[in-house]
Amino acid sequence: NMGASLIKQVASKTNDMAGDGTTTSTVLARAIFREGTKAVVAGMNPMDVKRGIDAAVKSVLEDLEKRATPISKPEEIAQVATISANGDTVIGKMVADAFERVGKDGTITVAEGKTMEHELEVVEGMKFDRGYISPYFVTDNKAQKCQLTDPLVLIFDKKISSVQGILPVLEHVAKVQRPLLVVAEDVENEALATMIVNKLRGGLQVAAVKAPGFGDHRKAMLQDIAVLCGAEMISEDTGRKLDETFESSVLGTAKTITITKDDTVILDGAGARGEIQARCEQIQAAVEATSSEYEKDKLRERLAK
Repeated sequence: NMGASLIKQVASKTNDMAGDGTTTSTVLARAIFREGTKAVVAGMNPMDVKRGIDAAVKSVLEDLEKRATPISKPEEIAQVATISANGDTVIGKMVADAFERVGKDGTITVAEGKTMEHELEVVEGMKFDRGYISPYFVTDNKAQKCQLTDPLVLIFDKKISSVQGILPVLEHVAKVQRPLLVVAEDVENEALATMIVNKLRGGLQVAAVKAPGFGDHRKAMLQDIAVLCGAEMISEDTGRKLDETFESSVLGTAKTITITKDDTVILDGAGARGEIQARCEQIQAAVEATSSEYEKDKLRERLAK
């Protein structure tokens, strides 16, 4: 049914973008469809109806912007979080505490605990907007995510296409019995097929994600990830190639890495705290040094991640 499919798309997109409001978006979609159909049946031009809807959307968004009340105080955040948690004040307070500790640009994740108590833990981490390259890497079919515990991390600034490039790494992770995350410009063709086959038939926990950003910004982001995980970014710019003799010392690691179809969260990377702090200070210095607002935004984005 096309109508039901459209409503499902509306709800799914709302959930992906806002994390809430699926009921409201469903009701609005039904009303817009119903009234729009009535207008077309009455003789209105469908394109005029669309232009009218677009104009109304713009007007509503502008009005919502004016009515919106920014929140910053912990008690205000707790109130909103308590409502979202179905009135659970303990959860609401914990969410407010989390925001206070990591800031509004920080990343907050929720995971099942091993005790009956709610716990709040702050760890070094990073989140970037790239998901798994293939759904075959999923480890939790219900949540449609890939969860890697204590994985090794390989970082390469070019595309990986040939099996020769990835095979030595797979042989190493099979030997040490550790999961593997590959972050590269892309993983395709034989290399991707080899990873998938080893995941499905060989029982290896492996995953690949595309590097975030573009151009020089991508290389900088890859270096950020390398510093966080204690890895060495393999780059042909420095004379290193992936198909040369593989050295396990180039691999980094982290406590947990969670990958969805849209983003990747790395928690508790093994990078030296001093190097991570120095990297942050280097980015902050670059923010203050550049006069380009575009560059400032990109640099602040890296700091926020």
